Amino acid sequence: MNKKVKSSLSFLVLASLGVVFGDIGTSPLYALKISVEATKGSGAGIPIGVYGVLSLITWALMIVVSIKYVLIIMRTDNKGEGGILALLALVMRKMGNQNHKHIRWIMIVIGALGASLFFGDSLITPAISVLSAVEGLKVLSPGLSHYVITISLFLVVVLFVFEKFGTAKVGVVFGPIMLLFFLVIGYLGIIQIIEQPQILRALNPIYGLNYLVNHFGFAAIVLGAVVLAITGGEALYADMGHFGAKAIRISWFFIALPCLLLNYFGQGALIIKNPAFLDNPFYRLAPDWSLIYLIILSTAATIIASQAVISGVFSMVSQAVQLGLFPRMKIKYTSTKEIGQVYLSKINLILCVGVLFLIINFKNSDSLANAYGVAVTGTMLLTSILACYLLIVLRKWNKFILIPAFFFIFIVDITFFFSNIYKFVDGGWLPILIASICLTLMLSWIVGREKLLKSRWLAAIKIEKFLRDIKRQKVKRVPGTAIFFVPNLKVVPMTLTNNILHNKVLHSRVICMHIKFENYPSLNDNERVDIKKLNQNFYMITVRYGFTEEPNIPRILAFLRAKEFRFSMLETSFFIGKAKLIAKKPSPFTTLFIMMHRIMLDATAYYKIPPERTVEMGGVIEI
Repeated sequence: MNKKVKSSLSFLVLASLGVVFGDIGTSPLYALKISVEATKGSGAGIPIGVYGVLSLITWALMIVVSIKYVLIIMRTDNKGEGGILALLALVMRKMGNQNHKHIRWIMIVIGALGASLFFGDSLITPAISVLSAVEGLKVLSPGLSHYVITISLFLVVVLFVFEKFGTAKVGVVFGPIMLLFFLVIGYLGIIQIIEQPQILRALNPIYGLNYLVNHFGFAAIVLGAVVLAITGGEALYADMGHFGAKAIRISWFFIALPCLLLNYFGQGALIIKNPAFLDNPFYRLAPDWSLIYLIILSTAATIIASQAVISGVFSMVSQAVQLGLFPRMKIKYTSTKEIGQVYLSKINLILCVGVLFLIINFKNSDSLANAYGVAVTGTMLLTSILACYLLIVLRKWNKFILIPAFFFIFIVDITFFFSNIYKFVDGGWLPILIASICLTLMLSWIVGREKLLKSRWLAAIKIEKFLRDIKRQKVKRVPGTAIFFVPNLKVVPMTLTNNILHNKVLHSRVICMHIKFENYPSLNDNERVDIKKLNQNFYMITVRYGFTEEPNIPRILAFLRAKEFRFSMLETSFFIGKAKLIAKKPSPFTTLFIMMHRIMLDATAYYKIPPERTVEMGGVIEI
């Protein structure tokens, strides 16, 4: 490996700490505390509860994060891109055009549900992370407890206000801050471990298994709390497109995982030494003189963790739009170098209001913990299902290895998921409600969009017949180029037929342009455009984009001119269809789709088409 590659890898390792591991890295602020408190009712006593919880947390990190995500799931990348929607796109591509209609729909629903649960998780993460960090003020001085909610609300508002500037400029400082955070919490843990090295016996999985067997009635409650230690595991997979699998694996195994375990074991040793410190074992690890500095560092880490999750939602929604799972909306690309860095103002506002609502209503991190696990474990389980289908059924990897591996993974995922269901009444309903709303919107859009395209197909004229008709009818041709956007290159767009019907003319050169989003993250320029010339000076042009790329028609026109496709922008008109939809048989799904279709961002703004050169033509379509 040459020096330049080493330097680049080192930078990616450092940068990944600031984005990938923010969520899971800040879990020690609350995970062990809540997990040990969950053992109190079992009558096991603090030492037995601490040893059992530490063992369960250790092996949850090893099995779910290290083995499942880092070693297996990260191998299911979509041209380097990760995340449940990238995985869904890869599954769809591997299935191809084969007749798997029912299986295809099942996979789409699984991917849409996983994305919906992730959206619910993204609301809870900033709230619980910021609250748990600011709650350190109670340890510093009990009198400051009255200011925890106010300070948390202020930090959240500041966080969302600065989201519109993107992470490109400030991202370089995230990595060093998180590296410092990991090293500090690891060091604080080591101090307690040195004093009580016997705590390391909890590395043995027998302690965790014994606790679950001997206190079976509390197993679900304890596992529901332990899962808080692995929140953020999905981020390792979702963010691999930014940093690469190698950098993330190095960061996890050599920095994040060791420091997390050291801190958890240090907290456990401290609780056994003084059970009163269970009120906030994370901050009790710090000497009095350093407490204020740890609070500041932890607050910075939680803000970074929250920012990373929020940016992940922006990226996920952007991918959903371009994969046809959600209506068009305004997307601002905040970096000219990183295609994944986007900002969506409407989503930002929804998230901000949602997080503020959670902080005001739940008031502390312990209460929010009840709502947290359902969204996390649900997304993890759905990711496992998609990955299993991809690797075993579609890619046909070694079944003798993967079937036992996924069988074990499913047992763990299902156990964690159902251990969180009991929290439904105490707050678990929240992410399920959010996911249900998101899933309903996505399925309404998917079904409605299919009906719309089918209606357009049935009502449209085939391009071959149209060319024969205009030659026979001798339609008047006028100078210039007309570009019509079409959902299918085999038929004539409604805007073209309406233009001839009302204006009685046809431009000397007609381009039917089809914008197609592929199940790839990005495409090379030589794959971008296909040009096919027909009779009567008609051209059929297909423009392809990956699901993480920014659509931009002016760039495509510049690309065409570079290919000696000569035309003048001053002599070019763009024709956009503005269809009014009517439901043949009204239903909740159809009504919801029509409503979303009316308020979605128009094609002119989304594709960056020059508005002064654009003509909008209406029509009525029944679906």
